[in-house]
Amino acid sequence: MSPENTPPVLILLGPPGAGKGTQARMLEEKFGLVQLSTGDLLRGAVAAGTDAGKAAKAVMEAGQLVSDEIVIAVLKDRLGDDDVKNGIILDGFPRTTAQAEALDGLLAARGQKINAAISLEVEDDAMVERISGRYTCANCGEGYHDTFKKPEVEGVCDKCGGTEFNRRADDNAETVRSRLEAYHAQTAPLIEFYQARGVLKEVEAMGAIDEIAAKLAEIVEQAKA
Repeated sequence: MSPENTPPVLILLGPPGAGKGTQARMLEEKFGLVQLSTGDLLRGAVAAGTDAGKAAKAVMEAGQLVSDEIVIAVLKDRLGDDDVKNGIILDGFPRTTAQAEALDGLLAARGQKINAAISLEVEDDAMVERISGRYTCANCGEGYHDTFKKPEVEGVCDKCGGTEFNRRADDNAETVRSRLEAYHAQTAPLIEFYQARGVLKEVEAMGAIDEIAAKLAEIVEQAKA
């Protein structure tokens, strides 16, 4: 695979609530990219019964963390599938510089590279408000928010008419702030890693969804060029 025609590989970085899932779905639709999260990769490999999937299943059933080697092996298998021919968006991997180095090695062996590591930049206080106000319809899963997206009729889901709603137990201000602190501590070395390699792209992610999507689309266009 020559560097000129390799599908782009993008990494999406951002704390809980930054909108990674929403933006990844929009990029999938616009460019035919495939979003790959660690959880999805492992579940897919286990379901497919690959050697790496069997190894992952044994570790998970023992209640242990799946090693970097197994995750890389699963990703290697996944990159051979036809549906990723237009490129991928990695979400939740790598989480450490050791994983980032292993990923570089895997991609180099395939004649590929990281085209962009995109960091969605958010304000922690705003994130606490955004996440701690979230709730969903218990029936259809439609999402709502105490401030930003209330049902048109209080207590009634706009989509299905359901009247029961769920909140995640960990979507409270104190827990959210702790999760943000943990994210920053964990991700800071990755930010430096990709900055040193000249592929870090920082995108202000506190604005309108469409504005953020336009900035990300521009980055993807450059990666595909």
